[in-house]
Amino acid sequence: MKFKSKFFCVATEGATTDGRTITSAWIQQMAKNFNRATYGARVWLEHVRGMLPEGPFQAYGDVIALEARKKDDGKLGLYAQIEPTEALVKMNKARQKIYTSIEVNPEFADTGEAYLVGLAVTDSPASLGTDMLAFTQNNPEGSPLTGRKQDKDNLFSSAVEVELEFEEVNEGSSFSDRIKDVLGKFRKQAVKTDNQLEQVLGAVEEVANHSADLESRFNEFSKNFAGYAAGQETLTKLQESFNEFKAAVEKADASNEKRPPATGGDGKVQTDC
Repeated sequence: MKFKSKFFCVATEGATTDGRTITSAWIQQMAKNFNRATYGARVWLEHVRGMLPEGPFQAYGDVIALEARKKDDGKLGLYAQIEPTEALVKMNKARQKIYTSIEVNPEFADTGEAYLVGLAVTDSPASLGTDMLAFTQNNPEGSPLTGRKQDKDNLFSSAVEVELEFEEVNEGSSFSDRIKDVLGKFRKQAVKTDNQLEQVLGAVEEVANHSADLESRFNEFSKNFAGYAAGQETLTKLQESFNEFKAAVEKADASNEKRPPATGGDGKVQTDC
């Protein structure tokens, strides 16, 4: 059984980390550039990249999509969607690991632009708070966080509390899923700047949700129709048999002539003595 999360905010423009500030340009670049085929951002515990598949520091999922959205306060936020492991789903149900922190490479590879390279979950926000991050930046040799970075120039964002909501993934690609995929790509290309655009996207998404219900109803109808079709086939065969029988009857002698009267004697009975 596979799950994916609803989009949740993992960073906001203006947030300070280790003395550096997350800019709106970074957020737009991370949303625009994210591609799992280029570099997959995994979900880690406390930003620790474990080497073994067993144990507490294994990977707990993958980031599968990023979006840049305007928040209610007008600031630009980075929203992530993740595909969790069963272990992370269980943790979330138990209200464990409810804080997240991102790892950003400000100049990824040869692009010169920001890229999300990791996402961490934690129960100790202070371990990834601004004070600890500032200490790491100023004293890289003495901080336990230094060795957890994918690159020494990367930065961790301060941990923020999130509410993760997971939904089961239908393995098949439905019509509504394809519409939502298109919307996600559109949102990446055009960061929402006004309410009118958001209303349009919201309306299209609502149509997609309704189409999912219609698709479910249609599938149920298809099952019922299959049974109806089988019954119809039986009825057709009966009709054909009846037609054959009717044709045979119609070919038979249908005249109303009575049997000719018998010719005999005078009705007297003779006895041979």
